[in-house]
Amino acid sequence: MDLRTDIREFLRSRRARIAPDQAGLPAYGSNRRVKGLRREEVALLAGVSVDYYVRLERGSLAGASDGVLDALATALRLDEAERDHLFHLARRSGTSGDPRPRRPAVTVRPALQRVLAAISDAPAWICNGRYDVLATNHLARALFAPVLADPRRPANTARFICLAPEAAREFFVDYDDIAGDAAAKLRLEAGRDPHDEELIALIGELSARSDMFRQRWASQDVRLHRSGRKRLHHPVVGRLDLDVESLDLPAEPGLYLTVYTAPAGTPTADNLALLASWAASRPTPAHNGYARRE
Repeated sequence: MDLRTDIREFLRSRRARIAPDQAGLPAYGSNRRVKGLRREEVALLAGVSVDYYVRLERGSLAGASDGVLDALATALRLDEAERDHLFHLARRSGTSGDPRPRRPAVTVRPALQRVLAAISDAPAWICNGRYDVLATNHLARALFAPVLADPRRPANTARFICLAPEAAREFFVDYDDIAGDAAAKLRLEAGRDPHDEELIALIGELSARSDMFRQRWASQDVRLHRSGRKRLHHPVVGRLDLDVESLDLPAEPGLYLTVYTAPAGTPTADNLALLASWAASRPTPAHNGYARRE
């Protein structure tokens, strides 16, 4: 993952999606050779010289002030995740030499394991930005049984989505959206932590084995881990329309606690209760969703 290439492709892709009239600029006819905004139009909107913007888009964000980055984010209509990604790329550009790589957590502390176990009425698990499943409660093990069926540990939902597409399409009702989110969240993680060797290996594996992932990765889209709705079709209890809350764990940077719930009295709440009964009848696995690779 070359930094200058990342910057160039990201900025090009963001300006290509904005039509001049969306930015309040005249289009000057329909025979534009450039899709979206021209470089000089982005420079005008951001309040910088054309030469300076060209240098930025060629991959040289080193020295760009926060004010310039903010103006660029506004001109390109970047959302929160895209702005975050731009600032991470800029910080990497301004780093002399190789920064000390961040050491993502590879185990979950016993106290957090107890927190998961205490969440008895809702599926909950802890994952990192690579989509590795590091710990689960009993309901999450039951809910995500298709994902955890892969004997490789830690189980990885991005690998399941991209490399087991038939099973993933049966499990995720909104498979296409889920697949796009997986690639976008991995790209954001790569911008934050480009020296994560396991992340690099995962992206390489998915790129080599999945045409779908390569296409989604090339879009340059980025996403934050956020709350929302997830629709699943569980092989035992059927359809589940779940509300999702994904929370950062400040004491464990890079880890996320995700909890899946449903309003009382809904068919999904009834199916979650059925899932809990099914889970109680199954043997408890020797691991809690994670086993460290040797």
